[in-house]
Amino acid sequence: MAHPRRFRFGVQLNQPYEGSSWTDSARELESLGYSTLFVPDHVDSGYAPLAAMAAAAAATTTLRVAPLVLASDFRHPAMVGRELTTIDQLSGGRLEVGLGAGWKRVDYDQSGIPMDRPGVRVDRMIEHARVLKALFAGEAVDFTGDHYDITGLVSTPPAHGPGGPPFIIGGGAPRVLRFAGEFADIVGVNPSIHSGEIDGDAARDAQADRIDQKVEWVREGAGDRFDDLELNAWVAAARFTDDPVGFADEVAPLFGAGSGEELLSSPMTLVGNVDSLTEELNRRRDRWGYSYVVVPGDEARVFAPLVAALTGT
Repeated sequence: MAHPRRFRFGVQLNQPYEGSSWTDSARELESLGYSTLFVPDHVDSGYAPLAAMAAAAAATTTLRVAPLVLASDFRHPAMVGRELTTIDQLSGGRLEVGLGAGWKRVDYDQSGIPMDRPGVRVDRMIEHARVLKALFAGEAVDFTGDHYDITGLVSTPPAHGPGGPPFIIGGGAPRVLRFAGEFADIVGVNPSIHSGEIDGDAARDAQADRIDQKVEWVREGAGDRFDDLELNAWVAAARFTDDPVGFADEVAPLFGAGSGEELLSSPMTLVGNVDSLTEELNRRRDRWGYSYVVVPGDEARVFAPLVAALTGT
């Protein structure tokens, strides 16, 4: 009997592959069987997400596009909603909307945008998400909150399909994950990054025992809809190798793991070959529900055989 959560894979890419254009890079990922091209939203590297997503969608026919993730602090929902529904329309409904509260300190320091305390940023993201969902529904929107006031706004163009594109909400803390369970279609269960940069504490928060608790927070927020959610894993360490333990033992200290075995058990890693990773990804899906795996862009080509073996299973 097939598992109700089928595997699919995305790639996070913020610039073209060396010697290739952006559109050719997108077409290559499509040909390799990847479901989604994800573009990050940071000021210090790569292409800006909305324009890059639109160009990738225009150059492909099946590849989905998504930001991973738009920081709600950087754009007003009334304005970004139009950009998103435009991409959704032009792509024929191949948009996924990743939304977050912002976490990378350098984005705020370099742009001069104030970095409020986490609770305020999460409040703003929740309001932002609710405004976008209301705009995607196609009716006139009236919304009054602490951060946004919307009066009689109808988003143009409308979303491609009823209800609009699916939402991806990711995080590592209880409030965000409970909200994601309640609200989103796709939930990224990730480590917490309280310091504003990926450090040892964030790596420790990606270990298996912490993921158990995080999935439980999602379940609490989702209630009866938990089984309908797609769980997304953003991979921080990837290596296609016939010696996963040897590689993991070598890099485990860099990721705050006590051993290579501990590192390999984290869903934020993808280390092994087709056979070993088929077993490991099925184990993660059975334990936590992860079925949507985001591969780092520089590793996408070597992981194509795994994508071919597992997509849709």
